[in-house]
Amino acid sequence: MAVDEGVAPVTGAGGGEAVHRLKPNAVGLLGVVFMAVATAAPITAMTGNVPFMVSSGNGVGAPASYLVAMVVLAIFSVGFTSMAKHITSTGAFYGFISYGLGRTIGLASGLLATFAYVVFEPALIGIFSTFATTTLKDQTGLHVPWWAFAVLMLAVNATGTWFGVSVAEKLLVVLLATEVTVLAAMAVSVALHGGGPHGFTFAPVDPVNAFKGTSAGLGLFFAFWSWVGFESTAMYGEESRDPKKIIPKATMISVLGVGVFYVLVSWMAITGNGEAEAVRAASSANPLTLFFAPTERYVGHWAVDVMQWLMITGSLACGMAFHNCAARYLYALGREGVLPSLRDTVGRTHARHGSPHLAGLVQTGVSAVLIGAFWAAGKDPYTGTYVLLAILGTMAILVVQAVCSFAVLVYFRSRHPESRHWFRTFTAPLLGGVAMLAVVVLLVSNMGVAAGPESGSLVLKATPWLVALVAALGVGYARYLKHRAPERYALLGRTVLEETRER
Repeated sequence: MAVDEGVAPVTGAGGGEAVHRLKPNAVGLLGVVFMAVATAAPITAMTGNVPFMVSSGNGVGAPASYLVAMVVLAIFSVGFTSMAKHITSTGAFYGFISYGLGRTIGLASGLLATFAYVVFEPALIGIFSTFATTTLKDQTGLHVPWWAFAVLMLAVNATGTWFGVSVAEKLLVVLLATEVTVLAAMAVSVALHGGGPHGFTFAPVDPVNAFKGTSAGLGLFFAFWSWVGFESTAMYGEESRDPKKIIPKATMISVLGVGVFYVLVSWMAITGNGEAEAVRAASSANPLTLFFAPTERYVGHWAVDVMQWLMITGSLACGMAFHNCAARYLYALGREGVLPSLRDTVGRTHARHGSPHLAGLVQTGVSAVLIGAFWAAGKDPYTGTYVLLAILGTMAILVVQAVCSFAVLVYFRSRHPESRHWFRTFTAPLLGGVAMLAVVVLLVSNMGVAAGPESGSLVLKATPWLVALVAALGVGYARYLKHRAPERYALLGRTVLEETRER
């Protein structure tokens, strides 16, 4: 009988039955970094978030918001990476929290994380379709309905996941390199020309200005929103080479590298316009002028045209990365038999490619249903689909990040007292957890403004309740398993690499 190459030594905490494993040694340090940075979608974060932060958030202090967020997320990552050195699991938060705070909270967090990544993909399909439709019409005069681009992105994402992480990595390297290059070209050109019309201004990077403006809370929330997905590095541990070293490094590189880039690009965009002019541009009918004006002035009109196309490819890269994240969470839940029927469906890997191919197809189906539902409801793909689903997913993942920080505290206190450190395993995760809870509060208090024309939407009003419902379902089902199927309950969050199992 032929051996199924998709089955390899990934085991539960106590050994036992082998489960389907993702392809090992498929990606290196740079590959994991690219996959994580792709979820942040630098060009989408910059062109989509910064104009709104400048016009309605903390004004010219937007770059300072990124500086503050970078420091907070770096502190969070200290505890996160400390745990990654002990546990390697595709479930990431699901596995980490299960070991730290127990299986019940772990399953609730795993479902929340899965829910977040599942809705992020259709959100990105919405903004991708908008960018593609408007750019094609502006530059060629050709009108293609947005749903055609939505179908295209669904197909591309499903294909990429089917053939494995190494294929997705190669495509993301190209897409990310181009979008980062054009933004960097604008920033460097402004700097080399001695700043904008009024020279250099350092007010945008003064941390005090992050807490000023029309709505400082809104600006800070959008800064944190721009990083969503950086923690996905841990999901690729089972597919990476030497995960104990690669995942902590990749996480810190993602946080600090993206942070420095965000600060520099947003700072130079404001400087290139001039402070007062930047606020006017961001508040105009075409807020992208904030980036297009200095790009055209200091780089050339061709770069503006290129930037518009890269906004399309950047959102495609982001959606592809989130599709991979969602598929791996579905796979992680499936292979442990959270529901018995899942083990031989989404819990399987491709015999040749070692990919979560069935989980990827399920994710494609769910995304298609959500896109279809928003289309049937007459929602705009950007202001409706993207904004509403992005806020929903962001709230869920921020709650999970906060819980993970507290899981780190408990994990090292109860399981590895010999590895405890006053900063890495206590102060950093404590501060990170409190800060993440504060960001959740910022989101809840600014949801209406962030949603813009969809501020009265039923989906927006239901967002906190949907997040609470998913968490409650996780808690309830875990308690059910504990009493009715203790052998399945014992497996929750415990599937880790045999050679890197929790120790």
